Amino acid sequence: MAVKPRERAVRSDAIRNRDAILRAAAVRLTEDPNASLADIAQAAGIGRVTLYGHFSSREELLSALLHRSMQRVEEQLSSVDLGGDPWEALDALVASSWKVLYELNALRGVVERAMPQELSDSHDHVRARVKALLARGRDDGSFRTDQGLDWQLACYFSIVHGAGAELRAGHLTEPQVTRLLPDTIRALLRRPHK
Repeated sequence: MAVKPRERAVRSDAIRNRDAILRAAAVRLTEDPNASLADIAQAAGIGRVTLYGHFSSREELLSALLHRSMQRVEEQLSSVDLGGDPWEALDALVASSWKVLYELNALRGVVERAMPQELSDSHDHVRARVKALLARGRDDGSFRTDQGLDWQLACYFSIVHGAGAELRAGHLTEPQVTRLLPDTIRALLRRPHK
């Protein structure tokens, strides 16, 4: 059965509205973590009734926003070739991922307060990708092994998220982060001199 033009128009309006809501939520919640659904609807240029037609609660909106953001992160990271030399793969991973994680970092605090378990679960694919690279570098002798793999993984994400927080606070500039972050991650994983 063919879809009628009116049904197509309604569907495309619904898709546009949903996208507008998610974009507005990302901006408003970054500016003000306590932004209400009414604030988000206004920023999206739609009425509250329309917003509630897509998201029945703040938690549902946050969950969709987190899913969308993590999908972007996964798309970005899956395009990075993590084969070959572990150091080169690490540099490529850091260069391609820090800006995406920086954008997500602002929403992280909002989602973490509202739904800590969902935030933790959403990072599983990203964590697995980084962990696999760290493990490969440890196995072939490129990266240090005198620290636990989970500790190195935790430090990696803390450093990347910390750089984003410092950039957001105005303590660092984007060129500084771009230059310093790869060296800092390398220092974390470099084998100690004896």
